[in-house]
Amino acid sequence: MKPIKPHSINELMQRASNIAGLTLGQLASHYQFKTPEHLLQEKGWTGQLIEYALGATAGSKPTPDFEELGIELKTLPISYKGKPLETTFVSVTPLLNVTGMTWQQSNVRKKLNHVLWLPILGERDIVPFDRIIGSGFLWQPTAEQDAQLQRDWEEQMELIALGRVDEISGHLGDVMQIRPKAANSRIVTDAIGPNGQIIKTLPRGFYLKTSFTGQILKQQFRL
Repeated sequence: MKPIKPHSINELMQRASNIAGLTLGQLASHYQFKTPEHLLQEKGWTGQLIEYALGATAGSKPTPDFEELGIELKTLPISYKGKPLETTFVSVTPLLNVTGMTWQQSNVRKKLNHVLWLPILGERDIVPFDRIIGSGFLWQPTAEQDAQLQRDWEEQMELIALGRVDEISGHLGDVMQIRPKAANSRIVTDAIGPNGQIIKTLPRGFYLKTSFTGQILKQQFRL
């Protein structure tokens, strides 16, 4: 039976506490999810399973996963030493009609305003079934972190507005980068070109760098 949405932050955190220590395989079996042998072709499987188990409601909408609570869920694969193993996807990057957009109104800020982080032991030598779910915790960016995110967002969105999307690489941004987000290079979308014309390019997404999520883990667990 599908879990209903949590009606309070306390209820959500109790659910997160209830699954801490379980393996992904145990959780998947409980909800009759099929566990893949590896995640190369199913990168989103872990997040989908956890969203289901905790009663997330947003689906693919550009709103926080727990809409009424204003909380976004982010699973974070970590190493044996507690360090993030990969960047964290935040949201799709808008590539058209971006003039006049502000950080305060952006989907990125809405999603990162209040996050439930769920670390998961995700070393590549552990099959998905045996990966252990850690202790979830709530996080809100400090004023300094918000300013860092805002700087990275504004710098890269300005390049998009100027038709310079193809100059953006993962090297930009101190804490957040823009990277292509597509299953393969045949998937393209519209964007602003160098002379204001519409061009075709790969869809992009905003990703938090591992140095930033590592800092969040250190804050929480005093690593």
